[in-house]
Amino acid sequence: MVDPHEALGPETLQCLREKWALLWLSPTHDPADDGRDLPYDPPAAHARFERCAGLLARLFPELAATGGRLSSPLSPIPRLRQALSPAGEPGAYAGGAWFLKRDDILPVAGSVKARGGFHEALALAERLSLEAGLLDGDDDRARLAEPPVREYLGRHTLSVGSTGNLGLAIGLIGAGLGFHSVVHMSSDAKAWKKDRLRSRGITVVEHAGDYADAVASGRAQARQDPSIHFVDDECSEALFLGYSAAALELLDQLRAARRPVDAAHPLFVYLPCGVGGAPGGIAYGLKRLLGPHVHCFFAEPTASPCMLVQVASGTRVPVSVHDIGLDNRTEADGLAVGLASPLVAPIMTRLLAGVFTVGDDTLFRDTLALERTEGISIEPSAAAGLRGPRWLLGSPRGRRYLQRHDLTPVIADATHVIWSTGGALVPEDVRAQFRARGAR
Repeated sequence: MVDPHEALGPETLQCLREKWALLWLSPTHDPADDGRDLPYDPPAAHARFERCAGLLARLFPELAATGGRLSSPLSPIPRLRQALSPAGEPGAYAGGAWFLKRDDILPVAGSVKARGGFHEALALAERLSLEAGLLDGDDDRARLAEPPVREYLGRHTLSVGSTGNLGLAIGLIGAGLGFHSVVHMSSDAKAWKKDRLRSRGITVVEHAGDYADAVASGRAQARQDPSIHFVDDECSEALFLGYSAAALELLDQLRAARRPVDAAHPLFVYLPCGVGGAPGGIAYGLKRLLGPHVHCFFAEPTASPCMLVQVASGTRVPVSVHDIGLDNRTEADGLAVGLASPLVAPIMTRLLAGVFTVGDDTLFRDTLALERTEGISIEPSAAAGLRGPRWLLGSPRGRRYLQRHDLTPVIADATHVIWSTGGALVPEDVRAQFRARGAR
């Protein structure tokens, strides 16, 4: 086992163990590394979404307005920027622009998980139908909605381990395509998410223990039954590529907003991170498109900084937050993961600029601040990235990053994109609880 004392260093290790918020910068990060040598192809995922757009529009009326394309707005958030600026440091926030990428209102599933989950389910439906002779390679993918295909797909099960949002995405697309859908969840996952899944006819299997136990159980069942396809959030290339396709959408939106991305106009993106599939895929897609001009930071709860711990370890040997004495218990349920994805972590060792951590109380305060300033309601885990620009621009360590990469002279013309990952489906009584805690 890797010694976390050596891998993390005494100062970082103490901050992590005490659950103090921090910014960690990757010593192995090279902004010029665009990951182009890696065997993953975001354009292939984008092409699948394009050829399945008509099918998705047929299955989900919510996607009719976009012609079956998954898309969320990019919203400027100047009032939140002002609210989160550190007192006495207005100069650090002069110039540039802040935006919120609104995957919290992504149609159908209401979270970023729809991007990966829909892509994997579509890839599976295509493969099974092609193998069964029910679909030809050049056929309109809307044929997947026809009764003979749905009946055949109904003999198969889509299974996933989830804290809620991925389960909802997989369950909805699975049901839409005719699959039987099963979601494995820990017993302490949010009750309202379990209720919503069951209300859609999705089978929920509860497990004692945490997210990792639910995933392990679902994976084991799939190994014993060839009719079960397990959507493995820890190491699924199909999920990863589905997320990566979001990068092109963001670039198009930045162009429409007249925000160039180049050496004189850097882009900084702040992504909440659980197991790492969604933020890792998005970061990879952005690096493939924008290379040295985009800088990606992950945001993790102070109780569950699994990607930070894994990437900082400098090894592919799994290192858990439990190995450094943390309990992995956080109100940010979508980010409550003890062990980072073994697929994504090695990629992020190269491409990730850094990780910052955030405590639960701050998550609730920032959730409330966003609602009060911009009228945008999200769930606390989706608020994890909101402090990203403050860490980068308002902390000594963040400023060292800018100086090290010669970004200080152009920071006034930078664009900051904070990725909001979920919240549209939160019941109003639960939102009231968020507000009450944020106001403490």
